[in-house]
Amino acid sequence: MDSDSDDETIHLLEKRRILTEGLFRLPYDLIAYLERAAIHSELGYPDLAAGDSYRALLLCDECVNEGFEYHEEALQTLRLRAADGLPPLLRRPGTAHADLAGGVEALTIDGDQDQRTWQVAQIASLRCYRSLAISLLLCGCLKSAFAFCSRGLAAGPEDEELLQAKEYIEKMAKRRLKVDEVDINELPDIGLVRREIYPWNDHEPNRFSQETLNFLNGQLAEAAPNCEVRVTELPTLLESASNTDGYGIIPTNKQLGLFAKADIKPGEAVLHEFSLLAANNRLKESLCDACSSELPPLNENTEVVGCPECEDIMFCNEDCLRRAQEAYHPAVCDKDIDTIAKDPDPKEKPFALYLLLLSRSLAMAATQEVHPLELVEVKYIWGDFLPSSANAVPLSPNAPPPPVWTLPFSFQYNISGPLHVLEKMDIDIFASLADYDLWIFNTLYSKFRGTASARVNKRNGHPEVAAVHPLWCLANHDCNPNVQWEWGGRMKLWCREKRIGGLPGGIQAGEEILSHYCDIDLKVQDRREWAQGSLGGWCMCERCRTEAAEEKSKALNGSS
Repeated sequence: MDSDSDDETIHLLEKRRILTEGLFRLPYDLIAYLERAAIHSELGYPDLAAGDSYRALLLCDECVNEGFEYHEEALQTLRLRAADGLPPLLRRPGTAHADLAGGVEALTIDGDQDQRTWQVAQIASLRCYRSLAISLLLCGCLKSAFAFCSRGLAAGPEDEELLQAKEYIEKMAKRRLKVDEVDINELPDIGLVRREIYPWNDHEPNRFSQETLNFLNGQLAEAAPNCEVRVTELPTLLESASNTDGYGIIPTNKQLGLFAKADIKPGEAVLHEFSLLAANNRLKESLCDACSSELPPLNENTEVVGCPECEDIMFCNEDCLRRAQEAYHPAVCDKDIDTIAKDPDPKEKPFALYLLLLSRSLAMAATQEVHPLELVEVKYIWGDFLPSSANAVPLSPNAPPPPVWTLPFSFQYNISGPLHVLEKMDIDIFASLADYDLWIFNTLYSKFRGTASARVNKRNGHPEVAAVHPLWCLANHDCNPNVQWEWGGRMKLWCREKRIGGLPGGIQAGEEILSHYCDIDLKVQDRREWAQGSLGGWCMCERCRTEAAEEKSKALNGSS
């Protein structure tokens, strides 16, 4: 980025800070949300712009519906913002007024105060629809973009921006689906957004400091006494195929890794870890609510216990119940939250599991009264982030192509789903912005996507249970691992008897513990495609580079 772009970014970030602090003071200010959405758009965060626009739209509804929970707060705040007439953000260029809907002349705000405020809310809602349609289109969420575009056109049938957005959505859909006519129900709705440590995120620790290493090694003392955390160098993931597979020296980056403190024999245990950051998508199934283990048979000698306050919420034993009550359960107890994202469509199951993990982390944060990013279970996890500068959209006409964003995103799972969970938990989604802003959800998703382990249903092969084990994921991924793992109610890691290729197992003192996050029996192309989706780039481990170089050599020899 050049100096002018840097200065503009600094200016926009300062405006964002001021607007955000204003929302902390006046949390029901829909105009401020729309102003911040505009700043997020200029900064190149269409996902965050969509999130702000949706909150503004919800507040528009609160203003015009007397029976809604935050009606008085939203209405009073909008009265203040509209006391001197239509807020500048909503005015047509060169006038003091705005179009309420297509075909309606420039609206003059008159009548009594409540009528004027209602009219401002109507104008603001149209702005929300425009922003949602364009922002979600830029994220690649075409189905949701089309839905909000249609809702906006119902209010303003001749709105030029919405008509143009509808045309863009249809053109994009035809290109992506390679069809001449678009079926709205078939529109793709999962896009990609920036995966980064946001410039305003002050919750990420210095993962390489001695303080962090001491803390993590203290945690490991019980779970993995023969291991320690060290700083190491890993091959840098690539955006796509390259010619570097045969190179002897490749780019690396600094990360944390797990190392053996003593020799570990084949078959010997390496790590044994319990985590409450677990979730399952099976409705009314016999799984422990805390650790997602299969419950033992219910008989006269069973240790299975239920929550005294909720119906059908069961735990392995008193220990799991105690842990749950201390860590997360009070936030969701008897809140009718256990049906959210359960028994989803098979295509949606991975996304539903991530939403359920997010929901568990929100419940943990609420119960423990800490910021979600300060939870011990997630704080030290690396989310395969890219630098903000690498994610930035170039503004110059002579700039190179835009970056490839790597965090999967959808309106349902990143915006509306988490807000629905918070509402079920009786949390005010406006007053709690500091703890539950969209960028916080995205940061948690980034951490989960590269580290969560999953169990599949043995009958259909679909993922149904997932968990995050923060110590287990310190062991870096390699497609020729020296350990293997199994997750029941506890994560178990042990030394492999044999390595890929038949070499004997065993780990020497000082050697790095190398785990695997994918099916290592897959072919190199399939493994790399998995890494692209979960880790944000192609795996560049020695095995992947060797096999890819061999395949390329065979292809060249075969074509010559």
